[in-house]
Amino acid sequence: MIEFKDVSKIYPNGVKGLDNINLKIDQGEFVAIIGLSGAGKSTLIRTINRMIDITSGKLTVNGKEVNNLKGKELRKFRRKIGMIFQSFNLVTRTSVIKNVLTAKVPDIPFVRSAFSIFTKDEKLQALEALDKVGIVEKAFIRADQLSGGQQQRVALARTLAQNPEIILADEPVAALDPITARRVMEDFRKINKEMNISILINIHHVELALNYADRIIGIRDGKIVYDGKAEDVTEEILDDIYKGKADGVA
Repeated sequence: MIEFKDVSKIYPNGVKGLDNINLKIDQGEFVAIIGLSGAGKSTLIRTINRMIDITSGKLTVNGKEVNNLKGKELRKFRRKIGMIFQSFNLVTRTSVIKNVLTAKVPDIPFVRSAFSIFTKDEKLQALEALDKVGIVEKAFIRADQLSGGQQQRVALARTLAQNPEIILADEPVAALDPITARRVMEDFRKINKEMNISILINIHHVELALNYADRIIGIRDGKIVYDGKAEDVTEEILDDIYKGKADGVA
């Protein structure tokens, strides 16, 4: 479970990224976070794996207080949290399967990682991850030969190879065309339902959020202004989430 208690984030320039957030997310939920650019969506999800430190309050993930984690304990904690970005972050000049296998590097001896030596079981796990997102047939071609949507699926497979309990996705479909974006969102939903992985997606596409997520969190100026079922979102609620002008925080 992820729990925010009175969490705030104030950036060095004085801008409030998060303003007294109280929130609980249970294991296996599929949550979409929506709001204007600069409302605090990215800040919210990046505090969960401590890419961003909170300023005040208490943030716990599966009973661990995130801001108290250091060194090896923090690295171990992050291994259970996958992160997907808009830009895919692949090594495009190497094969798809090698990109997925990079998820194993933190868990294997240095010599094996330095020479990209992976066991048969590790390679099978990588292939299984690619199969889950429907592109196992692309395993041995170079990543730069893939479309944008296929590259994002590789990024998702790489995250699955970590065996995560939580996946955070920061605008994962922003660079994709509408049809491909829907396919990637379908992959997220399938993984959520079949593997009981908690998924939190920061997303600009309101229609995709409403169609694929079970729960919607609306953020305006660092505050939660809506938290409820996707099916309960009305035009009036969307107007409230998107009214005003964002202040420039991610």
